[in-house]
Amino acid sequence: MAEKNSRSFTDIVKTYGSQLLRFVKGKVKKTEDAEDILQEVWYQFSRLTNMDELENAGAWLYAVTRNKITDSYRKKKNESLDDMIAGDDDSESTFPIRQFLLADDSNNPELKLFKDIFWDELMKALEELPEKQRRVFVLNELEEKTLQEIAVMENEKLKTIISRKGYAVKHLRVRLRSLYEELKF
Repeated sequence: MAEKNSRSFTDIVKTYGSQLLRFVKGKVKKTEDAEDILQEVWYQFSRLTNMDELENAGAWLYAVTRNKITDSYRKKKNESLDDMIAGDDDSESTFPIRQFLLADDSNNPELKLFKDIFWDELMKALEELPEKQRRVFVLNELEEKTLQEIAVMENEKLKTIISRKGYAVKHLRVRLRSLYEELKF
């Protein structure tokens, strides 16, 4: 048992990393969410001061991972732009906003005009946000950084970053609602 207890942090990550990621991916919709949850688990694991006293690292990791998944379901979801166009209850009416904004508009002047208007309104709405909320939203949505990466970059707690993103999304949702309504066709 002493041999099992003396395993290093690196050995444990190598042993359980891919297993835990598959486990989390099976429980959440987005890969990014799975990665964020797993980062929280590894962070909590790295903060253990008595790692040598841990009898079964795998059991501990799975228990913490299950708890983090449960926590993520309990939190009010901070939806990305992709989720903001979802229809009422009909999943077929979901319209992926990111695909729309990145679609080729060279042969479609209406699409180009709408995209130009949307980006203009998005930039205006972003300017209305407090600097820290705007920065988190831009880094996460436009630069595709994970919330955990942003927390490290900003030297802030993950929950603070999640909160800032949530406030930004709520503001943008209200501010851009009329444009979203035009997309539902």
